[in-house]
Amino acid sequence: MPSATHRYATRLDWSGSTGVGYEGYGRTHRVSRTGEHGLDVEASADPAFRGDPALTNPEELLLAAASSCQLLSFLAVAARARLDVLGYTDDAVAEMPEDDPPLRVTTIVLRPVVTVRAGERSADEVDRRVRHLLEVAHRECFIARSLTSDIRIEAEVTVV
Repeated sequence: MPSATHRYATRLDWSGSTGVGYEGYGRTHRVSRTGEHGLDVEASADPAFRGDPALTNPEELLLAAASSCQLLSFLAVAARARLDVLGYTDDAVAEMPEDDPPLRVTTIVLRPVVTVRAGERSADEVDRRVRHLLEVAHRECFIARSLTSDIRIEAEVTVV
């Protein structure tokens, strides 16, 4: 079977003028998924770079991509392992220190709170299994494998 290359397309629209200098041009832009349906995000720069604090910035979108990919990878490995996942919430954070050139997102911390059904296993056994599967999912996550950032997982597991 021939290998496939997956392709993704987005459109970014910005208009304005940089003729007013660095301080004066607008950072607001729109990111959308090409095609009829899907993503449509009004975004801006981080407020530290003169962006609109009310809008999502590229660093947050990067963090959301890492968090979402971890979720989807985990759900896949959990389903294959016949683990009944009932809930998953992630309050992820990223760091981009200005004192460590070149400027880049150096650290991503994913903090999933995973709720799973125990079934016939003990809570300790299920907890260990979930933590193992989170690591497996991290190794399988396409986004995590594409980034050079240090990505840590600080999970909380609730067994019901």
